[in-house]
Amino acid sequence: MLILTVFVWSQGMSAQTAEASRYNIIPKPARIETAKGTFIFSPKTVARYLIADEKNVQSALTLLEEITGIPMKLASKEQSPDANTISFAPTTDERLGDEGYMLEVTPEEITIQAGKPAGWFYAVQTLLQLLPAEVYSKKEKSPWRNHWEFPCVSIVDTPRFRWRGMHLDVSRHFFPVNDIYTYLDMLAMHKLNVFHWHLTDDQGWRIEIKKYPRLTEIGAWRVDRENQHWNSREPQRAGEKATYGGYYTQEEIKRVVKYAADHNITIVPEIEMPAHTTAALAAYPQFSCTGGPFTVPPGGVWPITDIYCAGNDSTFYFLQDVLAEVMELFPGQFIHVGGDEADKKEWKACPKCRARIKQEGLKDETELQSYFIKRIERFITSHGRRLIGWDEILEGGLAPEATVMSWRGEAGGIAAARQNHDVVMTPGSHCYFDYYQGLPDMEPLAIGGYTPLSKVYSYEPVPESLSAEEARHVLGAQANLWTEYNPVFEHAQYMTLPRMAAMAEVLWSPKERRVWDDFSRRVELQLMRYEEAGYNYSKSAYSVSVTVMPDTISKRVTVSMGTEMTTPVIRYTLDGTEPKNSSQRYEQPFTIDKTCVIRAGAFVERNLRGNIGERKVLFHKAILADVKLTYPFERYGTNRTLTDGLRGTLSFNDGNWQGYHQNDVEAVIDLGKSTTISSITTTFLQNTASWIFFPVSVEYSVGNDISTFVAAGSQDIPVAGKDEATSIKEIQQDTINMTGRFLRIRAKNVGVCPEWHPGRGEKAWLFIDEIVVE
Repeated sequence: MLILTVFVWSQGMSAQTAEASRYNIIPKPARIETAKGTFIFSPKTVARYLIADEKNVQSALTLLEEITGIPMKLASKEQSPDANTISFAPTTDERLGDEGYMLEVTPEEITIQAGKPAGWFYAVQTLLQLLPAEVYSKKEKSPWRNHWEFPCVSIVDTPRFRWRGMHLDVSRHFFPVNDIYTYLDMLAMHKLNVFHWHLTDDQGWRIEIKKYPRLTEIGAWRVDRENQHWNSREPQRAGEKATYGGYYTQEEIKRVVKYAADHNITIVPEIEMPAHTTAALAAYPQFSCTGGPFTVPPGGVWPITDIYCAGNDSTFYFLQDVLAEVMELFPGQFIHVGGDEADKKEWKACPKCRARIKQEGLKDETELQSYFIKRIERFITSHGRRLIGWDEILEGGLAPEATVMSWRGEAGGIAAARQNHDVVMTPGSHCYFDYYQGLPDMEPLAIGGYTPLSKVYSYEPVPESLSAEEARHVLGAQANLWTEYNPVFEHAQYMTLPRMAAMAEVLWSPKERRVWDDFSRRVELQLMRYEEAGYNYSKSAYSVSVTVMPDTISKRVTVSMGTEMTTPVIRYTLDGTEPKNSSQRYEQPFTIDKTCVIRAGAFVERNLRGNIGERKVLFHKAILADVKLTYPFERYGTNRTLTDGLRGTLSFNDGNWQGYHQNDVEAVIDLGKSTTISSITTTFLQNTASWIFFPVSVEYSVGNDISTFVAAGSQDIPVAGKDEATSIKEIQQDTINMTGRFLRIRAKNVGVCPEWHPGRGEKAWLFIDEIVVE
């Protein structure tokens, strides 16, 4: 006989017992109580419905059967089956909302109570995480695996936020429709309920619009320059064929929308405007200010000057036609219109746009963008939908009903909430998954930044500066994956997993229940689930960081090591050899006073996990010497960078380079006393895609006082040509045993990017690291 369990809601932590740590559920439930015993799930288990409409639990039941590989018998609510039972029951507890559930597992019965289909579906997602990771295997289950054992437990669970999103950019790189299904599976596994589908941008238009077929005939394709760095790709040349790209037909999109709905995911399509539109303008240049011609860019574009003409009414009729077809395909409440990074250069020069500003009584081009977005919003709201855009839509005045997606920090979200507009938080600092998740020299190429797993987990979507009433406008948050550096879906998976798990827990679990050490333990099993499911994921959280802290008095350095994860054993070597399970175990920070190549790895159950961390510490005559700079460095490095004993990597933001923006390097090193110098070595970085060039010349001189120097040598370096790879150049100057206390290095910046460069004429960077004196 079924007994509908009444759960007691509690704000406290008393229900969380030590035994509950065995239940590795992500995101962490709002409340969990463990119990003894197990429920045996087998082909004899019967599914029992106690609800009016069985369709409401069909997605949940299908998920359970597909993942476990065990089909279930069905029994009506009037039947009293002899076998153990999984019962789907209703609840009237309004505190569960549309997505909450109550789950109780006893040896005889599993009872799932919810008020809406999403609740039953999420309850099954939780139920599956009570099983071994192998349940997620896509391989045919072993013949002996004809049953599963669920540990007994009682769970009450409901999400903290209603918007729990993941974004995917398919414009920079197109992912086939089967990859989109897999992405939706990943979201559903983490109880994420919004898929922000970035369908259009400068580099590709990915959605079929029947009234405007050239959008996919022309706009979906670009020339193939995939062997070149994203920011170094020249535009399509005359006579070249555009062969790289793809798009989704409307029939494919309808199937994706249904699949998402079956997994309780709403798709928010994004159609970029008024900028990020080159792909569309390549197909229909008449909607631009200049009339074109345009070609679809094969790589990076900056600034974003190609823009829809805001003074041309036909532009709005075109966009309304496009949005009408989009809204037919996507039944969700929100339509995303972009609105970001619009350079107004063309609007300033366009007679039609100037006339529009005058006609509408607008102040400037910023208010013209506001006019543009407000006009589009009127069309969207007339169809019963809501407009959402990036935080630039605040500029010039926010559209009356618009929702703001705050990406340039949280300021835009805070401003919108204080104007009584809804907000989705997605600041680049914590929510951009195209940033590195491990130390850059250990990771595949990324756009920059550093957002490790623990940083994602630390995010709090509700800013402290908001009042309780203003905070109600924070719908939630989402993570974004821009794909400039993610050409294949496996790489996209790597960039999102396991950071998606951290974001899921931020958005689902009660704030007070989030504890990093607890999550880092549970995520280890989550990685095993990814492994079984065939997902490509990052182990960067296991990678060992080796930190070196100099002591200018003792002329020694202190070495400390760590990983984001709390459980691994760290083992290391000091001679550059690969650490093994028998290598020295790291227990606490230690000091060194001689040149070492430190390598360290994290071991779990005697197996190496993640990447081996490496740090070379160079002891030489200028180690930790004082340095005086004629021109200040900018943004990168520290005052000790040039003499701290550390070399930089190919990543310019690894903390070991000093960056000079158009300035030259002129550094005077004080060796403390007169010293015999036999050689000087300086090292520079070149990454032309990031506007970083080798110096055009380097000069060395030595002196016994700070004002008088004797030349010790110089070298010239040719300016980089097109398509040169990112590289490090070491320049050594022998000085034939010169003697002096002071050493001066001058490295001349190239000044501005050369003519062949996309940023020609703009300020160039010069990056230098350790100055080694022997």
